[in-house]
Amino acid sequence: MESKNKKAPAKLHIRKGDTVKVISGNAKGETGVIKKVLVEKSRATVEGVNMITKHVKPNAQNPQGSIEKLEGTIHISNLMVVDPKSGQPTRTGRKADDKGKLQRYSKKTGNLL
Repeated sequence: MESKNKKAPAKLHIRKGDTVKVISGNAKGETGVIKKVLVEKSRATVEGVNMITKHVKPNAQNPQGSIEKLEGTIHISNLMVVDPKSGQPTRTGRKADDKGKLQRYSKKTGNLL
């Protein structure tokens, strides 16, 4: 039986493949491309940003074990989309195109993203 209080996931201002700039936290000022978005947790993995170390146990393929560097997740409130034309971080809005489909646009320049 489904729960009646189940909410639909919120629309996010970022998507996989967007170039973003980190606006707060330890990685402030860094830019990168989004590899993965975790909608339920409102977090994203950004290429080359927020690197963490993971210790891997020895196994048949890797008898020594190892220490791997991986990207950690960042909360999406700490990310700002970079406008591809101007190269500046911008807020995003939504407006309907001629077919009625919502498109994201840059509030700084008005260009579609």
